[in-house]
Amino acid sequence: MKQATLRATATHAALLVAAIIVLFPFVWIALAAFKTQISLMIGEVLFTPTLAHFDEVLFSGASDYLANYRNSLIIATASTLIVLTVATLAAYSIERLGWPRWLVHGFLLGAAVFNAIPAITLVGAWYVGFRALGLYDTYLAVILAHATLNLPIGIWLMATFIREVPHELEEAARIDGCGTLQMLWRVIVPVVMPGIAATAVLVFIHSWNEFVVALNLTARETATVPVAISKYAQENETKYGAMAAGAVLSVLPSLVLLFFAQRAIVRGLTAGAVK
Repeated sequence: MKQATLRATATHAALLVAAIIVLFPFVWIALAAFKTQISLMIGEVLFTPTLAHFDEVLFSGASDYLANYRNSLIIATASTLIVLTVATLAAYSIERLGWPRWLVHGFLLGAAVFNAIPAITLVGAWYVGFRALGLYDTYLAVILAHATLNLPIGIWLMATFIREVPHELEEAARIDGCGTLQMLWRVIVPVVMPGIAATAVLVFIHSWNEFVVALNLTARETATVPVAISKYAQENETKYGAMAAGAVLSVLPSLVLLFFAQRAIVRGLTAGAVK
């Protein structure tokens, strides 16, 4: 009994230490958002909170942060919907339509390799291509780029979830007269909905936080939140407080998604772990 108690205590202590390590940078930035520039520069631990940085970010006439926030919401939502649609169809195809297993493994390996390629190596070609097509500084350019970057991980996740769906469900749907697309929509999608939710959250967060592609494919009108935050680091002055306030506000969509979808995410990411 003592040994079990000690083991449980050690486990909780390790988890607490891990949580502190993960949360410390965010807490530090959150505190910086409420400090004056002088307090930040001299490293004050005890300080009088101020909302001046949030006021500058949200309501200053020189700030485009709210427009950038809207841009990020549009781009992240649209790219996520594209990834979910294409990844679900692709995953169903490779898992259920009789592809040779060597071809399936080769396709997934290729997706994994592409996912490992840094975005900076692709953005130059995208910049030239989108300028030639007249799509530079448009939502469509960034949406397509983000969808391309996130599609490999979307296919990997959705293939895992669809693989766990019992074949008997599909056979029963076939007997009832369902076609392939009808069966996919009415049978497969409801079963793998936790997986879809998990994939959606991960893809949305990746798109929301992406910086390199958005920096190169957008100008002022279509800049995203990460690009907006970087602009507070100017040649003659770095506005650390404004950057911290922008960073704190930027995590709100992710927190909302995680709050409402946490059960689906856990179910989705642990699908197939226990037989």
